[in-house]
Amino acid sequence: MLLGKVSGTVVSTRKEHLLDGLTLLLIEHCLPNGKGQGTFLVATDSVSAGIGEIVLYTTGSSARQTELTTGKPIDATVMAIVDSIDMGGSTEYLKDS
Repeated sequence: MLLGKVSGTVVSTRKEHLLDGLTLLLIEHCLPNGKGQGTFLVATDSVSAGIGEIVLYTTGSSARQTELTTGKPIDATVMAIVDSIDMGGSTEYLKDS
């Protein structure tokens, strides 16, 4: 899994019918402290993540391993919302309450 920050949503009214009903999020790759890296991808959302949240996402065939995405033509899925990241005894990221 990889770290990303939800930067926005992607709306597509015309798409493959297997994507109907899925939320598409714009994810920016980020460091453990939540700082964005300036590179983005589009991922389906399986956990109702919101804009500004740090998330764990996966790509490739692993992205199709959730109940929501099985058998769908996707390459990236948000799998978890991050609450905190600790490294070397210090907190790098802590989600706002």
